[in-house]
Amino acid sequence: MMVRALPDYDFADWRRLRPLIHGLKTAQYRLATRRYVSRVAQAGDLPALVGSITGKRILVTIAFGDAEVVDWQIRLVRHNVPSASHVIADNSRDDDAAARIATTCTRLDAAYVRLPTNPWRQPSRSHGIALNWVWCNLIRPGAPEAFGFLDHDLFPTARDDPFEPLSSQDCFGVVRAIGPRWFLWAGFCIFRFDRVRSVALDFGQDWFYGLDTGGGNWRVLYQHIARAALKEPHCTFEPYKAGIPVTDGALQWVGSWLHEVGQMVRPELRAERREVVRNILAPHLAALRDTAASRPIGAQANSWHPT
Repeated sequence: MMVRALPDYDFADWRRLRPLIHGLKTAQYRLATRRYVSRVAQAGDLPALVGSITGKRILVTIAFGDAEVVDWQIRLVRHNVPSASHVIADNSRDDDAAARIATTCTRLDAAYVRLPTNPWRQPSRSHGIALNWVWCNLIRPGAPEAFGFLDHDLFPTARDDPFEPLSSQDCFGVVRAIGPRWFLWAGFCIFRFDRVRSVALDFGQDWFYGLDTGGGNWRVLYQHIARAALKEPHCTFEPYKAGIPVTDGALQWVGSWLHEVGQMVRPELRAERREVVRNILAPHLAALRDTAASRPIGAQANSWHPT
């Protein structure tokens, strides 16, 4: 969150003191972020994890309170995205939920770190500051070849290399546009580290321009990139069953990746939609038991090289 450029405030805004109010809220947000990213992880061997990602391609999932989707995602990413190392960064507030996710990661031999207790309860703010913690404490000091962030309910259902577009562009992901501004959706965004290592990235909101989680990078990164030249994944939304509007229970396809869209469902339909997702993924997960799906953590097959 940050104050708009002063020319973007009109007379009515000044009469309502909005530039001053926005400035105060921006200062509070930045202070909260600085404090949070300086805190230590609650669990996991962060120094070892930092050292393990250097020069690799890394996908980091921000997990939150749902061990079942974390289990599915770890196994599907390991099999279908063999070019990537995968880290689970647990943003769960509930200790029991975090323990279940940690147990899942131990059972599947997946890298795990539990983030500090998040100061925000609003989902977008919580997600954004969690991404900033990972950027400051894992990605930036670890210096991977490339990195990406995933929502925990996003599942690759076929072989894919989300890093391949980085051979011709600095970032890749699902574009969300608000007026003339745009940003990459924080649930699926991939970056070349060498192109952003010196950029003051902010994966929070730029809310006074209407940009959600990840939109904080508009001013420092995206506005300097020609969107028209970007390769983007094909995305569609559909209702999880016939006869309901998509807003009552959505599924999203990002290429061959299935997204459950956690917040986009009527509460009374959540369990039914989960069963649909479970059934969609069941044959893909069953196939893993019949193949040599496991590989050492960190193994990868390079398909592009930075220039």
